[in-house]
Amino acid sequence: MNLFLGTILLLLMPPVVPPIPTLTPVLWCLVVTPLPSSPALGRGDDSLSCCNVTVEPKKRGRGFGILQLPQRCPQLGSSHSSACACLRDRWFREVQGLHSRLVGLKKLLLNVSRAAVRDVLITFSPTEGPSTLNTTEKGKAGKIHLPREIFRSLSSQIVRVVVTVLNIQQLGMFKEVNQAGQVLDNTVVGITVGNTSISGLRDPVQLTFTHRQLPRDVTPQCVFWDPSKGQAGGWHSSGCVTQPGDQKTVCSCDHLTFFTLLLNPALDSPTAQALMAVATAGCGVAMAFSIFTVAFCLFIRCRFRFEETVRINLGLHMNLVGSLFLLNLAFLLNSGLSGRTQPGTCKVLGGLTHYCLLCCFTWTALEGCQLYLLFVKVLGVYIHHYLAKLCLLGWGLPILVVGVAGAIGSYGEYSIQTTDHQVIALCWITSKHVLLHYITNCGYFSLIFLFNMALFGVVTQKSCSLQGTGAVQGGRKPWKVALVAAGLFCLLGATWALAFFTHGISSAPVLYLFTILNSLQGIFIFMWLVILYYPKTKETTGSLSHIIRHDKNTTVSQE
Repeated sequence: MNLFLGTILLLLMPPVVPPIPTLTPVLWCLVVTPLPSSPALGRGDDSLSCCNVTVEPKKRGRGFGILQLPQRCPQLGSSHSSACACLRDRWFREVQGLHSRLVGLKKLLLNVSRAAVRDVLITFSPTEGPSTLNTTEKGKAGKIHLPREIFRSLSSQIVRVVVTVLNIQQLGMFKEVNQAGQVLDNTVVGITVGNTSISGLRDPVQLTFTHRQLPRDVTPQCVFWDPSKGQAGGWHSSGCVTQPGDQKTVCSCDHLTFFTLLLNPALDSPTAQALMAVATAGCGVAMAFSIFTVAFCLFIRCRFRFEETVRINLGLHMNLVGSLFLLNLAFLLNSGLSGRTQPGTCKVLGGLTHYCLLCCFTWTALEGCQLYLLFVKVLGVYIHHYLAKLCLLGWGLPILVVGVAGAIGSYGEYSIQTTDHQVIALCWITSKHVLLHYITNCGYFSLIFLFNMALFGVVTQKSCSLQGTGAVQGGRKPWKVALVAAGLFCLLGATWALAFFTHGISSAPVLYLFTILNSLQGIFIFMWLVILYYPKTKETTGSLSHIIRHDKNTTVSQE
């Protein structure tokens, strides 16, 4: 199904050209350059600590020495506390300065005239660091091309250029939370010109990263470090253009900061197109069987007399199948209209798709809760307007989540890349709010899946025990038993769990399996309902309702 495929691709592929973030400096910090006092420390706090270093408020007229930190401090690169944010800010400033003696850092200082008539060329390597480039030099080292436009725009006659090459494995920095890609050779290149922040260059800075032939399932992406992203910083690609080659990749960026080449896992274009074709066809099949299932439930509710518990179960099944129908419909619209809509329309379409996905998850959870009431808490309690209240929860709770997400601007166009740099656009949660995707989709489903799989084990154990004691007469054929188990498995959303196995270089086969099984989800549920609920005899022998009634009678007799 397109939504399932799209959700996986969002986890696997890097976004393309997100909005350029605004780099906001830390408002308080113990740094050499004068910064305002911190509101956080204005309440009487004298100091905070990070990495066993005490952080104090800035005092005017006070000088500072070189910052002394432990050789490796994971807390500095991951903590979002005010103290660690302060030390990170000063750490970045010292890395770009002249006196840093950190292990894993190599530096080159150049003084360039403002009237320079030639561009500045610098070479670098992970082992040797940066050095001036001889025009006749030919090698496998990386190269930096600084256009003379940079120097002419500054006021000083002599401009200081500092180029740093950092080994992030030794430094323990530049590690993004939930980072999918790998940094090439663990190397980050920092470029500073003068004391001014430089951005919006018409003639971009070019960095050439050399490498071996990359695997087919890896796509390179030029990125820079954004300290304001997430809790402790992250990689962004805004303002950078990637030009991949066989043994080198050229990054053209319109600003100066810390750069690297990120190697992201990706699908090749033929595989992505094949998966999209299978998913689109699966959407049509799933929608057709969703209609058949709702019609079947309405027919047997009107044609046969069932006890109230079974009627509530049928109502739950119809709502779950209805949410699956809307989910497929929303994503057919998404895949058909994405990339050709106005930004406002794309936001609405992204919110609608997210709403349908959350509705499907919620109704899956309610199916599990109903099974809990029937099989674990056998003597159920009567609840007035029970199904109506479930509908209010199943369709109403996602509205609150999507409303809050829409209010903070979480929806829009999300672009993903294949290995040959073709772009697939989706109206979904934007890359800026990817944490929302992990919380509301991945986290929410994980809790539901664990709960429902525990219930599936309970139901299976009770069914087997009743078959073994002879409580259920007239055993079913093995293929019918298998279909009932598969239908219940799909009803509880187990096929969605394959999404957790779609990361890494061998994910394509799992993607095909994931797409096909979720396309067949509607068929399994339809067959399950037909076998389970259609009364071919006066007593629906071996059905869930029979097992439930047997459990109730057993419990009452024991009391």
